[in-house]
Amino acid sequence: MKKNSLYFVILFLTLSCKQDFNSTINHLSGYWEIESVTLEDGTKKKYNINETIDYIKVNKDLTGIRKKMKPTFTGTYETSKNNGSFEIKIENDSLTINYKTPHANWKETVVSCSKKQLKIVNKNNVLYSYKRYTPLTTN
Repeated sequence: MKKNSLYFVILFLTLSCKQDFNSTINHLSGYWEIESVTLEDGTKKKYNINETIDYIKVNKDLTGIRKKMKPTFTGTYETSKNNGSFEIKIENDSLTINYKTPHANWKETVVSCSKKQLKIVNKNNVLYSYKRYTPLTTN
């Protein structure tokens, strides 16, 4: 029952909120901090403290990179050299991020994206909720 409920909520949000894809794409670039993950059965895990954040950069040709960053107290970031490349597509009235790495290919669907919040669902109906990252300050 919960599985179907989550699926219908995501479907409703995707279809009822006729997204402005250009605006959504413009908001994707930047630093994002995971807030919660909601599994297909409705189980939700909140993340109060994160050691890493996601950096997303979208190019004008709708390709881009996504990588994990570790913020420091000095305002800089530590990162690995590994980047996840992607291409953005509009499929079935949905905005998808199609990743391609040497080890795997996968797709995620953007449920919503604004200046402050990002929600993405994967093929397993796992919903990832992010908030815009606010840099650490040493004041």
